Amino acid sequence: MSTARLVITAVVLEGRSQAEVARAYGVSPGWVSRLVARWRAEGEAALEQRSRRPLSSPGRVGAGTVELIIALRQQLASSGHDAGPVTIAWHLRHHHGIEVAASTIARYLSQAGLVQPAPRKRPKSSWTRFEAAAPNECWQADFTHYRLVDDTDVEILTFLDDHSRYAIRVTCHAPVTGPAVLEQFRAAIGEHGEPASTLTDNGMVFTTRLAGGRRGRNAFETELARRGITQKNSRPNHPTTCGKVERFQQTMKKWLTAQRDQPDTVAALQDLVDEFVHAYNHHRPHRALPHHATPATAYHAIPKATPGEGTDPIHRIRRDIVDDQGKVTVRVGGRMHHIGIGRTHARTPIVLLIDDLHVRIAHAATGELLRELTINPDKDYQPTGKPKNPGKR
Repeated sequence: MSTARLVITAVVLEGRSQAEVARAYGVSPGWVSRLVARWRAEGEAALEQRSRRPLSSPGRVGAGTVELIIALRQQLASSGHDAGPVTIAWHLRHHHGIEVAASTIARYLSQAGLVQPAPRKRPKSSWTRFEAAAPNECWQADFTHYRLVDDTDVEILTFLDDHSRYAIRVTCHAPVTGPAVLEQFRAAIGEHGEPASTLTDNGMVFTTRLAGGRRGRNAFETELARRGITQKNSRPNHPTTCGKVERFQQTMKKWLTAQRDQPDTVAALQDLVDEFVHAYNHHRPHRALPHHATPATAYHAIPKATPGEGTDPIHRIRRDIVDDQGKVTVRVGGRMHHIGIGRTHARTPIVLLIDDLHVRIAHAATGELLRELTINPDKDYQPTGKPKNPGKR
């Protein structure tokens, strides 16, 4: 016999109080009261098991949005772009004004048969990540192969900023040579300034260190030494050391392969590469960057490193979120200081560049400078200096 029937029997037939019955059967008095009320209104139907499904689901994604998710998936995939749930969520938010969680998008993609489960895939929690602390602290460089329509093998040379994943310079050659590497490196410096270091594999266009010392430095190594730029090379047979530029090249070649009109000359390939690099740097959200910013935003958000400043060009770089009162805390010299930024920026993700008492605070996603100050070490609170009620006099 169900608990509901026992409760009804005890209250209605035996005349026991609802509170006493609730204690006897270990249920809440409110549930007993509702059950008795239903019994008197519906009779035996009140004892039937009822669905716990809510009458409405205000958070449910509408059919139109589901269709848009599927359409975005197919559009991005056919164009050679990343078409994962995070990227689709970014496009929904920025281009359609719709907020949908990536997990929800993944569920609908799976239901539509557009996602293949990969149970043996290595979990992200097991990855060991390295990232330069500032733009121009390290440039990764590498080249990859691409075939033209007539099967001519062309090589694409890439310089990529390690901190922001910004594509510094990407050029096509047949083939990449030592003089070409030097020429493109100098052109990249002319546009973006000198990096503090470079990271490459052990190709002869980058280094002669594995040539037994018989050939001396090549042109690229000589240029780095002359400018005071630190040269770093991966260990043989460890391509993951230069994983960022390798991943960029993989993404680029996937996009190139998806283009309807395949290039038949080096110049035509360069035009396609330039188109991809512009979209990649300025319009494509990057999953590895905070808040999925574009590489261009991350590259220009904070000051750039220069040669001779080592791997820590800024005393401290910290990421945080402005609290509900519009403040953020910074510890300097063992003392905690509260910095006012303004309630209008509450819950805003920020980057703090701390050089002793000098602090610059920028919006983590857009790079907008929110406040710059020199901390007064004698005061715990550093006010914004703005009146609390600017409309009143």
